[in-house]
Amino acid sequence: MDNYLFVNDLIKWEPDSENPIIERILWIDEDNTIVFMFDINAESGFPVPRKVSDVIEALAEGYACKLLDDPWARIVREEDLLEKTREKRDKAWHIISGLVSQEPSIFERSFRGSAVKECIKNYNVDKTEKKLAEKTVYGYLRRFWQRGKSQNALIGDYENSARKGKPKGCGKAKRGRPRIHREDPEIGEGVNVTDADKRIFRIAIAKFYFVPGKKSLTTAYEQMVKEYYKENIRYDENGVMKSILKPMSNVPTIVEFRYWYKVEYKKDVTKVITSRKGAKKFALNYRAITGTSKSEANGPGARFQIDATIADVFLVSKYNHSWVIGRPVIYLVIDVFSRMVVGVYVGLEGPSWIGAMMALANMAADKVAFCKEYGIDITPEEWPCHFVPDAILGDRGELLGMPIEEGFIPNLHVRIENAPSYRADLKGLVERYFLTIGGHVEPFVPGYIDVDFRQRGARDYRLDSKLDIDQFTEIVLRIIRFYNNEHLLNTYERDPAMIADDVACIPVELWRWGIVNRSGKLRSFNEDIVKLNLMPRSKATITAKGLKLKGKEMYYTCERAVQEQWFERARSNYLSAAEKSLDCVYDIRKPNFIYLPSTDGRSFEKCSLIDPEQRYSDKNFHDIEYMLAHEKWQSQRHGGKELQGKVDLIADIEAVVTRAEEMTKSDADKGLSNSQKTSGIRYNRAHEKEVRRDVEGFELAKTEDSQTAAKLSETSSPALEQPRSIKPDHSDLLRAKRKERKGEQYQGGQGDSNS
Repeated sequence: MDNYLFVNDLIKWEPDSENPIIERILWIDEDNTIVFMFDINAESGFPVPRKVSDVIEALAEGYACKLLDDPWARIVREEDLLEKTREKRDKAWHIISGLVSQEPSIFERSFRGSAVKECIKNYNVDKTEKKLAEKTVYGYLRRFWQRGKSQNALIGDYENSARKGKPKGCGKAKRGRPRIHREDPEIGEGVNVTDADKRIFRIAIAKFYFVPGKKSLTTAYEQMVKEYYKENIRYDENGVMKSILKPMSNVPTIVEFRYWYKVEYKKDVTKVITSRKGAKKFALNYRAITGTSKSEANGPGARFQIDATIADVFLVSKYNHSWVIGRPVIYLVIDVFSRMVVGVYVGLEGPSWIGAMMALANMAADKVAFCKEYGIDITPEEWPCHFVPDAILGDRGELLGMPIEEGFIPNLHVRIENAPSYRADLKGLVERYFLTIGGHVEPFVPGYIDVDFRQRGARDYRLDSKLDIDQFTEIVLRIIRFYNNEHLLNTYERDPAMIADDVACIPVELWRWGIVNRSGKLRSFNEDIVKLNLMPRSKATITAKGLKLKGKEMYYTCERAVQEQWFERARSNYLSAAEKSLDCVYDIRKPNFIYLPSTDGRSFEKCSLIDPEQRYSDKNFHDIEYMLAHEKWQSQRHGGKELQGKVDLIADIEAVVTRAEEMTKSDADKGLSNSQKTSGIRYNRAHEKEVRRDVEGFELAKTEDSQTAAKLSETSSPALEQPRSIKPDHSDLLRAKRKERKGEQYQGGQGDSNS
């Protein structure tokens, strides 16, 4: 694809020079003739037109080259932005959104000047101060064009600022506008809202406002003051308990309470309305109503369709083919113009955002490497799809919500179109493709569900399942490969230009023709940037064993962790709770790695799995979770047997101890004192060692006669008794030890001084 140009490509002119110029492609006409480009480092100037052929020729001859890494690419999370930063970004976007949408007219000098003046005139209506100036508008336009044509390109460079947007601390001085009558002792200066006050605010909102009954915010405030800001209580003449409030100078005002509520909850409209009026009324009267845009797609990437289905086949686990794991979910992303399948996901997630995320990530992935993971070798020409489109049409479920709104839309500037409920016909292409896959799977794949599934007397198709999820994915990929490159679309309506060029109605041929003749909608982004904007986020905890992913017994490490001694500090309790918790992103299909995004959103730290036994390596999270659940079930199942064994072991030990106590009791000599009992330990040990040596000594080719003789000699030998009242002769023992070291056998040496 180096011979083609795409929107957002960076072209570096004279790459070997000391000060090369880097230009971004802003727009390409439908005939692939003219391209508008803009210097990404320029402080002045405007986009310039160039011939597509000239740019391609420069690339071919080495006068220019494409940059793979965009210096302005960044990952921005909405929750990490200050409210003021968001307001400035949204204000700038509100000003220029109408201008940048008028491509390519906005690139022409004559149109741009009049359009900017009209924009300023409309904005400054009824404004007496803080009027908009031309310099400001042109600054917004340059920033938008230079930094990737996305809404987040309008965010200022605040990475090096001293504060990170945290709320100001509470000092002695009262924040905010001073009260007019503050000298009145009953009014006073007021108090700053502390963290303790905020906790009370949250409790009061949940207790008095987020309840049925349509209570106002003022009523909730009054109930809060009554319950949490009282000095004492009193009882009136009727015995009713009344609160005696603190002085008003020590109580937060309704204005402060209302301001905090707006800051805390204004982003989560769904929670507010659902808590007060119920989920059903929210869905009926307050949910967002979005339709679809026009159905035309004049080139590759103008619109992709995405949808999911649950395949009618049962699969088994990759770990153990005797474990049935249920039916997989298939996600497909299809280009409307060419009917090319540009993204796919087969797994157990979904239909959900995680499943859609996998398909969208695959949409921008290198398909050659992707197919190789499943043992399929293809050429780049067979599946040349690794781009981001202008718009994506999907269901209201997966493509609504924070994950895609916080990363994919603002960072990659993709328009999301959601089909209304019960309107599957608006995604007819992808819906039809599911039937195509089913037609190939049904006759050949064991475990396929027939129409009589779960009917009385019907066969249980779950018992027929033989394929694991990787094998089924390979089958789906082979079907996609065939239909992308071989299948003729009999119902495809070619326009006159296609007929004149005699384009075959095969998806890959339509894609190639569209790239040359109808390009301009596909967008080029670094694959890692796309994935980081799509992958699910989680928390990782620094432990002594490694970086532990939340909810999973898997540990990771990285170069930074080793250099900064994270794990040693965690074991030594040198890390606080906040320092131990880190944000991370991960790919559910590859647990070998997780990623720690940097604060500026332009880089990440790659963490590798610590798995010395290789039990988790190259297995997806689904199989790992299934294996851990199975092991837990086995442990619980074996628990009763293990407990019974422990009880029996305790009984055996107690029996041996009881027998020993009885023998000790029967052999006890009451005439010996405690001192006499312990004074002959060395003698007793020497005697015991001699007897044990005879018993433990090796005898090869032992016979029954020799064993009998040994027993007779043992019973016939006189017992050696220790004197009762005197200690053993220690000098005799020393002589015995000396002879023993010289290799001689000790034959006598007992002291016989019995009284």
